[in-house]
Amino acid sequence: MGAGIGLGVGLPACGSDSAAVSAAAALPHMARELLKKTGVPGLALAVVHRGEILLAEGYGVCQIGRPETVNADTVFQLASISKPLGATVVARQVGEGLVSWNTRIRDLLPGFELSNAETTEQLTVADLYSHRSGLPGHGGDDLEEMGWPQHEEFKRARLLPLLPFRQYNKYTNLGPTVAGVGVAGRAGTDWATLSQTTLYAPLGMTRTTSRYAEFAAQSNRAVGHVRDGTGWTPGAVRNADPQSPAGGASSSVRDMARWLALLLAEGRWDGRSLVASGPLQDAMSPHSSDGSYGYGFNVGIMSQGGPRTASHSGAFGLGAATCFMMVPEHDVAVIVLTNSSPIGVPETLCRQFLDLVVEGRETRDWWTLYSEGLAELSAPLGSLVGQPLPTNPVPPKALDRYVGSYKNDYFGAFNVDIGEDGMLRLALGPIPQRYSMRHWSGDDFVYYPSSESLPPGSVSLLRFNVAAGTLWVEVYSGNGLGLFTRA
Repeated sequence: MGAGIGLGVGLPACGSDSAAVSAAAALPHMARELLKKTGVPGLALAVVHRGEILLAEGYGVCQIGRPETVNADTVFQLASISKPLGATVVARQVGEGLVSWNTRIRDLLPGFELSNAETTEQLTVADLYSHRSGLPGHGGDDLEEMGWPQHEEFKRARLLPLLPFRQYNKYTNLGPTVAGVGVAGRAGTDWATLSQTTLYAPLGMTRTTSRYAEFAAQSNRAVGHVRDGTGWTPGAVRNADPQSPAGGASSSVRDMARWLALLLAEGRWDGRSLVASGPLQDAMSPHSSDGSYGYGFNVGIMSQGGPRTASHSGAFGLGAATCFMMVPEHDVAVIVLTNSSPIGVPETLCRQFLDLVVEGRETRDWWTLYSEGLAELSAPLGSLVGQPLPTNPVPPKALDRYVGSYKNDYFGAFNVDIGEDGMLRLALGPIPQRYSMRHWSGDDFVYYPSSESLPPGSVSLLRFNVAAGTLWVEVYSGNGLGLFTRA
């Protein structure tokens, strides 16, 4: 255990509280037990307290079937921990006067529009980082998963339906991405470069990047894993560059401990203020309509009347689960990174640790709470999930009657043809993702999608209306955008 490793937070030297030291000493055993229970391939964690790294270790392997083991310098994809990390980048720009949290997006990205002109005119960096813009939950993710580039995602945002402005808290990746890209543009650079030059480099975070290619080039790198029915297997590559401010960062726990120390020290590093305390504290204060979210940070309290917390989880269905939690009143923070799809391991360990620090005991069965909650979020989607193909279906029309290119302004073209196996085939996205269809009944077909937000086992109904020349796609209909018209 790396007790007593000092960090340059510019704080006076002082001893660590015994509760934090004892909790850090207990954490490795809890981590190993949870890995044994779940079979998760690899995990790394770190604890920061009073400007010191009390613990920075890794357990398990970087990839199933290979010998490389996880250590404190193994880089993991952070997924949505990229949001608070990115909010720290923005907070530095706010402190230096480049922008404010209330800078209008219209002034940063003049071409960006939402479906309501008044919302477009008033929309600010703060609105997007606090998820109160009115965008629907996860709006825009489907475009990113199809392979559409960032500029197309920004352009098509105007087609998404909106909730009333600043009245709802709906979590998106599109929002912080638009805000982050806009702030970087004001600084005359791109998001990854701004993050590197203004935060990662000054903190000495040498293994941290907001570019996927740089993550992929690392030798000591964790590979994402998904469950395959019998265990864990490497998942598909997840390149989150189009939404980098929201989910595209990667780092090691040793590097992330430096960032956590900066947060606990209210922006001080190496004897000076690196990030102005005011903008940083704004980010970690409640601003969402329900009071649970700041600017890129989850905020709350540990229990009724208990100390306040700042935290965030990150998850890629294709193989990343991460979490950090901090209690400023106790000057303590913990981070856990894993290379598996989200089942509750990082959140459990973080909350177990904080319980030990603050309460001296585990107050709840956190593993059951988090694992059951995430299981619901990871359930397959589609109205036909679990249903067998009909035994006496209404026959389809001649298959060539369904062939054609079906389009809508938001998703682009869904192209239908007949494959070499004689089955209808669907191709979607700018770099076509191809799926075979199976006949269900009449003009209804199904396919089995696979993507970040469509868990394994998902089933999508495809409903053709030959007379009208339309195709309705169930899994893309959530925002009322699932109807395609034959070109």
